[in-house]
Amino acid sequence: MALHGLLIDFLPSLFEGAGVTLSVALASMTMAMTLGLMGALAKLSKWRWARGLAYLYTTLIRGVPDLVLMLLIFYGGQIGLNEALLALGHEEYVDINPYVAGVLTIGFIFGAYLTEAFRGAFLAVPPGQREAGLAFGLTNWQIAYRITLPQMFRHALPGLSNNWLVLIKSTAIVSVIGLSDLMTRGQQAAGSTRQPLMFYMAVALIYLLFTTASEFLFNWLERRFSTGVRKNAL
Repeated sequence: MALHGLLIDFLPSLFEGAGVTLSVALASMTMAMTLGLMGALAKLSKWRWARGLAYLYTTLIRGVPDLVLMLLIFYGGQIGLNEALLALGHEEYVDINPYVAGVLTIGFIFGAYLTEAFRGAFLAVPPGQREAGLAFGLTNWQIAYRITLPQMFRHALPGLSNNWLVLIKSTAIVSVIGLSDLMTRGQQAAGSTRQPLMFYMAVALIYLLFTTASEFLFNWLERRFSTGVRKNAL
C-alpha cells in the first residue's frame, strides 16, 4: 500500500487523538488560569501566610520536571487514594481516570507560571485608576470588574499566549499514563505501519496547526483589548 494510503487510513484516528489533545489543553488552561489568578492575588495579598503559600507553590512546581509531576500525581495519587479508602473500609480498588489526572497535572503546573504572569499584569495597572473609581462611588467589585480586570488581562495577554503555546505542546506527556491523545495515536500508527517518520511528521503538523491558529487568535485578542490605548512614541 502506498504511503499516502496508509496516512489516509489512519487520519480518523489521528484526528480523534487531536480532539482529545485539544480537550485536555482547554480544560487544563481553564484550571491554570483559575489557579494563576488565585496565586497572583495571594502574592499581592497583605497576609503573609497567603504570600508564603503562593511562593511555595510556584517555587515547587517550577522546580520539578513536568513528567515527574505527571507520574507522581497519577501513580502516587492512585496509591494514596486507595490506601486511604482501604483504611476507611472500602476494599474495591479505584483507578484514577487518565484524562482527569492529565488535566489536573497540567493545570496545576501551568497555574504556577500564570501566577507570575498575572501578578505582573496586576502590578502594571496604575493604582490611580482604582482611586479614581472610588472617587466616582464605585464599589470594590465594580472597580475590579470594570477597571482592573480588563486592563490586567490586556497586560497578561503576551504571557498568557506564551504559556498556552507551551501548554498545548506539553499535553503530549499524557501519553505516558495511557490517554489516547494525538501523540499516542501517532505512536500506535507508527508502530503498526513501521513508518515512524511519516506519522510523527503528521503529528507535528497537527500541533503546528493548533499553535498557528492560537497565535492568530491571540493577535486578534491583543488588537481587540488594545482598542483606544495610546501607543507611546519612541
